[in-house]
Amino acid sequence: MGKIPCNVNELKPPSEGHFAKYENGKLIVPDDPIVAFFKGDGIGPEIVDSAIKIVDAAVSKAYGGKRKITWWQVAAGEEAEKECGTLLPDATLEAFKRARINLKGPLTTPVGSGFRSLNVAIRIALDLYANIRPVKWYGQPAPHCHPEKIDWVIFRENTEDVYMGIEFPWNSPEANKIRDFFKKELKIELRPDAGIGIKPISKFGTQRLMRRALEWALRNNIKRVTIQHKGNIQKYTEGAFREWAYEVAVNEFRDYVVTEDEVNTKFGGKTPQDKILVNDRIADNMLQQIITRPGEYNIIVAPNLNGDYISDEANALVGGIGMAAGMDMGDGIAVAEPVHGTAPKYAGKNVINPTAEILSAAVLIGDYMGWREVKVLIENAIKNAINNKQVTYDLAREMPGVQPISTSEYTDVLIGYIKQS
Repeated sequence: MGKIPCNVNELKPPSEGHFAKYENGKLIVPDDPIVAFFKGDGIGPEIVDSAIKIVDAAVSKAYGGKRKITWWQVAAGEEAEKECGTLLPDATLEAFKRARINLKGPLTTPVGSGFRSLNVAIRIALDLYANIRPVKWYGQPAPHCHPEKIDWVIFRENTEDVYMGIEFPWNSPEANKIRDFFKKELKIELRPDAGIGIKPISKFGTQRLMRRALEWALRNNIKRVTIQHKGNIQKYTEGAFREWAYEVAVNEFRDYVVTEDEVNTKFGGKTPQDKILVNDRIADNMLQQIITRPGEYNIIVAPNLNGDYISDEANALVGGIGMAAGMDMGDGIAVAEPVHGTAPKYAGKNVINPTAEILSAAVLIGDYMGWREVKVLIENAIKNAINNKQVTYDLAREMPGVQPISTSEYTDVLIGYIKQS
């Protein structure tokens, strides 16, 4: 790329392509959309380059030149800090706002010290309240005995819960004040050495997440939506999450949904074929049921913390985060990103598996933009590569006798399968 735009007044959108629009609650995508992206840190440049090449090949194959993506590169992370003196330039956030359709590479966040997570900062700045994590088996080595039954999309609330970071050390003035208030006003005595955290879950935050999940189910003909919660214990946070999610289902999607209770009381235990089943499960039970009964779930809607737990467990069942796609979505804006981090020890070595970034881009283009043919081509290419044992080191080491191929070779292999489709 040329000079990195640091300030908004330095932004220069591409001369080709057009921006997507968001009108009356719907994303309107032109045939030549501008998609903003940055490569990020560590292995980011390698895997983002791979994803862009593969998306372009799939778009060309699917539409024969009638549709084309114009890529708009900006910067964040270490590259941006060198040029702009900040890890997250205002220009990058503004570019993402204008484009509405965005792809990012992983970003570095130190453990225990240093700057706050840039990923969190981006989600807050763009109000990306729905973290969407598809979980699917493509033939890769997996610890689950029936990975073919796993095909889930997890909708994790992205802005509330304990992730708001409202907590105080046990010996802080704030903790002392809270303990005093609880003792004097509520007759609740907390131990003097207890750290204190607050877990906000709102009706507004819950219902907009459930709305997006049900819209996703309708667009993709998905027949089960499960609310995961710990409402049996946390009655006024996660219990309320459950109630508020059901409210959206029965009040706003009444023509399309049926609850599990209604199935049992009105339909003899059998869900009508033209309805989406909406049910709920206690969080700990849900964590074991996705292992013991994987075929009974499709979309899972969860508060922030439980969504974090279950999405990592779910991806482990199909082989780990090397294949784990992700996308953060708000109203008329989305940023796709892999679940994994920057893996700096592998950066520049041309060995890393780019599949998580590729699948994230496929979700962005296929599910969010609506160019579904592109996603199908990419997924089929990945299946073919794995079936023919043309894989990078992380999968090859789980396949006896298989020699790994490089990141660039894997990219070429996928493009080859796309062109042959």
